[in-house]
Amino acid sequence: MSPAARKIIAQLRSLRHERNIEGMKRFGIVSTWEQLGVGATQLRKLGRAHRRDHALALELWGSGIFEAMGLATIIDDPQRVTRAQAGRWVKDCDNWALTDACAFLFDRTEFAEEKAHAWSARRAEFVKRTGFALMAGMAVHRKELPDGVFLCFLPVIRREAGDERNFVKKAVNWALRGIGKRNPRLRRAAIAEAKRIGKLDSKAARWIARDALRELAG
Repeated sequence: MSPAARKIIAQLRSLRHERNIEGMKRFGIVSTWEQLGVGATQLRKLGRAHRRDHALALELWGSGIFEAMGLATIIDDPQRVTRAQAGRWVKDCDNWALTDACAFLFDRTEFAEEKAHAWSARRAEFVKRTGFALMAGMAVHRKELPDGVFLCFLPVIRREAGDERNFVKKAVNWALRGIGKRNPRLRRAAIAEAKRIGKLDSKAARWIARDALRELAG
């Protein structure tokens, strides 16, 4: 491990906060990886001096420490992230906070659209969530993309709207709302899709539709 990685890990360990670890659990952030209870604000502060350091990001992810893995997503260079890396990292995600952190890195890669489609069809809960978090992230961060990219996501959202798992249905809803907020044309399309979703025979789908319509059509 490089001196820089060892120094950061030592800093993270010095910030260990037991009460914060318990607080994270109350918000559903429970991991099989070692947790230190270091918050996102502190992670962003630590990451400022290491922006776009791909090699360091790989080391931190490989440390097996939840906060170091989160920091890796903050400092990595999306232009250097490979499909293989993204595949490995998404399989390591075991809670919503880590999946969403990865999504906000991967949504700026050249293969973001491809992975959003592929992962949204997976059975694994947090891989699937990452697919929809990617869609939501792209709606915010990828200003250059044409509407067609997001229109093609809408049938995928409807297809998976019946998944009753909490962290999946919330991500499906997030993607639908994010697309709808991108511009007036996509808002109309998202509202129409939400109405179709609301007719599905599924509690999750009806919740997704109601929540999206409350925000987009209210």
